[in-house]
Amino acid sequence: MDSAIDLADTLVSDAVPTFDLGNLEAMTEPQAKADALTAQYEGADAQTLLRLALSLYRGRIALVSSFGAESAVLLHMVAQIDKSTPVIFLDTGRLFAQTMLYRNELARLLGLTDVRTAKPDPKRIAQEDPARLLAHSDPDLCCWIRKVEPLDAALEPFSAWITGRKRHQASTRKALAPFEADGGRIKVNPLANWSSHDVTDYLADHDLPAHPLVADGYPSIGCTPCTSRVAAGEDPRAGRWRGKAKVECGIHMPNEKSGSGI
Repeated sequence: MDSAIDLADTLVSDAVPTFDLGNLEAMTEPQAKADALTAQYEGADAQTLLRLALSLYRGRIALVSSFGAESAVLLHMVAQIDKSTPVIFLDTGRLFAQTMLYRNELARLLGLTDVRTAKPDPKRIAQEDPARLLAHSDPDLCCWIRKVEPLDAALEPFSAWITGRKRHQASTRKALAPFEADGGRIKVNPLANWSSHDVTDYLADHDLPAHPLVADGYPSIGCTPCTSRVAAGEDPRAGRWRGKAKVECGIHMPNEKSGSGI
């Protein structure tokens, strides 16, 4: 664990108190750590939360990014702190070609040096989805083998991970905390209290390129079979799993197999 001096040096504002690392070190349960960190830093800004997390878990934390419509915000923030931070990208095999190109463009533009691509097990795909129709008949299983399992494996070396989830995005996220227990890991949500306007403003302020599909009516972008255009006035995530009682892909839901939240 880094010293309190090291941690204090990484924080962007002296107004945010330095956490008592001795107490944190003594906590063995991830839930206790997440609760303590949330209580201490609930009102901190996104950059402070990121610097704190990257310092506390230096070398043991990754950013998980879809390189979707709003992903450039966190990717840019992380790049400003440490361009060598591992970034895990899930290539499900069903993504839009524009997403793959956008990933390459952003990684180059931001100078990210450790973008890791996680893919589903070919044997699992051959067994469960040989005709590539599983997304229509059983989208939960499709997400499980194409997203949950590959991410679970990719996160194996890490003690914590960073997400771009926000409270306004879905009913399942309304109580989202900046720090969560995720099985044996800590999950960090620096943008939890951000609005869609905050995201738009940040992208404009830093002149970050938009995902090419946003201008074509896709404010939330996932896999091709389960993403459709959104009409004016609709919820931005209305195009995800349209017509189905599904609002999450599964990587942020309890995973009974591994005991984690991925």
